[in-house]
Amino acid sequence: MESRPTEVLCQHPIEDGVRARVLEALLQIEKAHDVRILFACESGSRGWGFASPDSDYDVRFIYVQRLPWYLRVEMQRDVIELPIDRVLDVNGWELRKALRLMRKSNPTLLEWLDSPVIYRQDSAWVDRMRGLSTRFFSNLRARHHYYAMAKKNYREHLLGEEVRLKKYLYVLRPILAVHWIDAGLGRPPMRFADLARQTVHEEDLLDEINRLLVVKVRSREAQLGPRWPLIHQFITTALERVELDPDIQEPAGDPQELDAFLLEVVTGMDQHRWTSTHGKRNRKEIT
Repeated sequence: MESRPTEVLCQHPIEDGVRARVLEALLQIEKAHDVRILFACESGSRGWGFASPDSDYDVRFIYVQRLPWYLRVEMQRDVIELPIDRVLDVNGWELRKALRLMRKSNPTLLEWLDSPVIYRQDSAWVDRMRGLSTRFFSNLRARHHYYAMAKKNYREHLLGEEVRLKKYLYVLRPILAVHWIDAGLGRPPMRFADLARQTVHEEDLLDEINRLLVVKVRSREAQLGPRWPLIHQFITTALERVELDPDIQEPAGDPQELDAFLLEVVTGMDQHRWTSTHGKRNRKEIT
């Protein structure tokens, strides 16, 4: 009997020309909105590791405003979005919004901080955010989020005899995240391959998932195909067995830590350097 494969297909293709476009877009956002971007990453299928050749680039970022923005009586818009084109989908959250979501153990934000594809980051601040995020992670909230996501995508996309291939992965990934949590492994990783290696223990199923991944990364986003029997059976069985725990508890972190971090970031900015050197501050870029 052959030994169980240990590798799961995983690709994060970022074209050099697109990376340059992303970095330029981030600089233009800073100039146009007079903000400072602390962190920018790839989300979606390129971050998960199974992008199709025609997948767009889901760029997500966290930014901070100048101090006066935080001292207004009326709440201001806390999201920046660029018009979506066929290549780039770029939007970001203001830091206070991001920290409010962190307090609620928002899985989307936590996935951003765990992305394997980072376009820009001010490491001193972002490393501290990652540290804070571990204290606000809630297994129950994450479990609820991923189970609801899997159930919704299954109901909307996998009930026909032919399905969009990528939708299998959009259901598999959250199911495996639930299994990761139930196995006591803590916060699920963003990368799909890491999830599969630790939570799929049947060789035949893992082989079929790998074959699906090969087809997915070679096919267009809208590619249709017949059901994959082992994957389909695994999904339906998993959704029947998984139940939501109604007792969604608050994470154990102290919200005052988030308040203190926000205050330190906003008041600690070097306003002169911000004004005169958009895009030239110390930041780390990772390929």
